[in-house]
Amino acid sequence: MALDGVFLSTLISNLKSQILNCKIDKVNQPEKDEIVLSIRGNKNSKLLISSSATYPRIHFTKHSKTNPLKAPMFCMVLRKYLIGGRIINVHQQNCDRIIIIDIETSDELGFNSIYSLIIEIMGRHSNISLVRQRDNRVMESIKHITPDINSYRSLYPGVTYIYPPESNKLNPFCFSKDDLDNMLTSCLTPDENFFSKIFMGTSKILSQELFVLFTKKYNYNFSLDNLFVFIQEFFKMLNSNICNTIYYESSTNKYKDFYCIKLESLKNYDLINYNDPSQLLDDFYSEKDKQDRLHARSIDLQRLINTNIERCIKKSKILENTLQECGEKEDLRIKGELLTSYIYEIEKGAKEVSLLNYYSETTEYIAIKLDENKTPSENIQNYFKKYTKLKKSEETAVEQLKKNKEELEYLNSVMTNLLNTESYNEIEEIKNELIESGYIKFKRSSSKNPKPSKPLHFISSDGIDIYVGKNNIQNDYLTLKFADKNDTWLHTKDIPGSHVIIKGTNLPDKTLEEAALLAAYYSKAKNSSKVPIDYTQVRNVKKPSGSKPGMVIYYTNKTMYVTPVEPKIKRVQ
Repeated sequence: MALDGVFLSTLISNLKSQILNCKIDKVNQPEKDEIVLSIRGNKNSKLLISSSATYPRIHFTKHSKTNPLKAPMFCMVLRKYLIGGRIINVHQQNCDRIIIIDIETSDELGFNSIYSLIIEIMGRHSNISLVRQRDNRVMESIKHITPDINSYRSLYPGVTYIYPPESNKLNPFCFSKDDLDNMLTSCLTPDENFFSKIFMGTSKILSQELFVLFTKKYNYNFSLDNLFVFIQEFFKMLNSNICNTIYYESSTNKYKDFYCIKLESLKNYDLINYNDPSQLLDDFYSEKDKQDRLHARSIDLQRLINTNIERCIKKSKILENTLQECGEKEDLRIKGELLTSYIYEIEKGAKEVSLLNYYSETTEYIAIKLDENKTPSENIQNYFKKYTKLKKSEETAVEQLKKNKEELEYLNSVMTNLLNTESYNEIEEIKNELIESGYIKFKRSSSKNPKPSKPLHFISSDGIDIYVGKNNIQNDYLTLKFADKNDTWLHTKDIPGSHVIIKGTNLPDKTLEEAALLAAYYSKAKNSSKVPIDYTQVRNVKKPSGSKPGMVIYYTNKTMYVTPVEPKIKRVQ
């Protein structure tokens, strides 16, 4: 991701224009590595600061997260020192990925103090520290760094704050020709990473872009004069060329990257342009960060479901092999019948007998093996016992195979719902569903259960209500309790997914199509094309007695085919 020093330098002016001389109203810490400052001024805003190892960042956000019942220590310290404080400066350390927010605040005695909130956006080494300016003392850090972890510097309450080691690279906004000459003597052969090796705050994607632009202009002539003029001109014109852009693949609807200028190297991707860099970062990172955190929270449930899915697949293979073996039961019955018919022609002690098979259309002779130590009658009983045993095994296998198929369908539907979760609360609901279904042996806590989440609610282009279940408990509720008999029910054909309900009758084609797209999007076939969607009136949907949550049967349905896309219609909740 291209949140480098150069991008941050363009972001600083955006931050200054909105929070300078504003007061900090609230401090929250929804995640262990993330804080949100509620800022009060001409325009109230929320500033998100993350020290996530994967997505460290700083930007304004419109998204809200549930805060823990008990605030973490770092949050408590920030509340003590920063609430009511006035932001007097926002600046960047050289062109590095370090942003400092200076806050002036008063203590209990009325004396003014200045604290610096230092944000280090450096991958897995990212951190947020509150530092008192007068003595450079660390009041608290969101991640404690002790001497046994880092011998160069420590970060915990009471120690003197030391900045990360300075880079020996050049600041692209402030360097001389001699500085560049000295760097070139130690630099390797020019390639796509050439500029990131020389200039501070230059990511690989910006280095690739500079390489493309330079080689196009100077035809690979990497002389000192050419480089100096090129870099000077590029960074002088940077502010006038700002174009905050997200690059994405329209076929998969997945974000590729972003930057503050248009990139020639990503010209084949689709673009989303933004006037506000914070909005770009909020849109780009919120979805990626949310999915990563939800995945981390649900990984144990995914492992449990996958284990049971593998068990069902293995059991299915065993049962199918059993049915294959039972295929010879009719042959055993026929041999038993023939031996019974010709019992008086069978000699005692014979190892084999050849008898006319009157069951066959060609009436050929069939050789039947015998146990010479048994009488003809005992041999007949032996064949019928084997036949009866295989017949019972076949009946049991057919019944077990049906149950196993239903269980596999259920587990796949739970996995689909789990991958489509949008909050921690929804993950807990699926966990409770698995507890009730017997997949998790867990004693319920006596504490008050969290408020259950509601199904997704959309309004179609024609103004008609559409509801989508987010798990199997919700699917049952929507279909069996919430929906009227004349409402329309939709579901992917033979594919795990959500139940979708359209309220009302005489539906326009546009609304039906939008509901079908929702059914496809919230299913296992989310990334497929031409997904079959069955639809019928709710009166035609029944739940078999004893079936698992979300499992229903239906009839007199119609089928339409759609290609899933992210919902464009209005979402109420």
